[in-house]
Amino acid sequence: MRVGVPRERHPNESRVALGPYAVNELRREGHRVIVESGAGEASSISDAQYLEAGAIVTEEPGRVYEESELVVKVYGPTPGEYGYLREGMILLSFLSLQVNPQMMAGIMRSRCVAVASEAVRDTRGGLPILTPMSEIGGRLVPQIGAHYLQFQAGGRGILLGGAVGVRPGRVVILGAGMVGSAAARVASGLGAEVTVLDLDLERLRRLERGRLRNVTTLASSSLAVREAALAADLLIGAVHVVSSRTPALVDRETVEGMRPGSVIVDVDVDSGGCVETSRPTTLSEPVFFEGGVTHYCVKNVPASVPVTATRALSNALLPYVKRIAGTGLVDALNADPGLGRGVAVAEGRIVDPVLARSTGEDFTSISAVIPLHDEVR
Repeated sequence: MRVGVPRERHPNESRVALGPYAVNELRREGHRVIVESGAGEASSISDAQYLEAGAIVTEEPGRVYEESELVVKVYGPTPGEYGYLREGMILLSFLSLQVNPQMMAGIMRSRCVAVASEAVRDTRGGLPILTPMSEIGGRLVPQIGAHYLQFQAGGRGILLGGAVGVRPGRVVILGAGMVGSAAARVASGLGAEVTVLDLDLERLRRLERGRLRNVTTLASSSLAVREAALAADLLIGAVHVVSSRTPALVDRETVEGMRPGSVIVDVDVDSGGCVETSRPTTLSEPVFFEGGVTHYCVKNVPASVPVTATRALSNALLPYVKRIAGTGLVDALNADPGLGRGVAVAEGRIVDPVLARSTGEDFTSISAVIPLHDEVR
């Protein structure tokens, strides 16, 4: 199969979907890989490394799409790339179509098959492509919050670890999934007083079994979220609902009641965010102030460490790229129902029922578009 890897064009997106190691693996299996020049530059990967791995490197972005059957990206296409999409092409990338109606319209018009990396499932129901990015994001956000709590950065002047005779900073984490659990471990290691809230008690039990220092778990409710947020120096939103907009758990009134100089880091703002006052920011302009509170709402937090993030993402994507390239899309979906759950749009129709419900659009069963075995439908 012909596999394409374009350079990312979203603002401040420094990752690339597949590194040279992955390219070499695909070439060894007989596939042709075409990479846009400069795609790996921000991740410290040169065009020469791609050439050495067996890729074709081109300076023409259109050629990457025109000569590829499968295009693998970090983020979905920008408006300038919609015209490159076409019927018969497979697009594999993070899409967040529930909050990107323009992108969804562009993909539907093209009639390509769009697979949302964030919705692909493994045999245990986990999110194997999203997970490494969640782990990295979770490990980053406590130190990001710690920076913006410093007085010179506009914060309250709080040290999360406290000092002898001085209480540590209070960190509240909404969500005990991959992001929340990673954030709790790092915040605990920094010496903070950490409270984690989640509706899923089993997730909280798993976190408790880790015996992290100064970490308390709470069953989530509207009142519990409000009380915890009002006491927080650093509030981390780590709530993610696959293919749906993230519910706003913290309202504007609560944000305005937080102490001036407190910090909110809303990780899943790419899907709407769990704080009413959140809105997407970029790594070049990461924060804004509202209600006296610093908001850090960068959509692609792992892109701040592209060398690490690219390698982790490439490792996670490679098995799925090999599966699709090796057998074709239909056989790959028949062999892996979890991959089928990632198919969001096919031939101009929404085939993900959760996405259709969250956007109010018409739903078409994937089996009406792509011939699949019964267990995949």
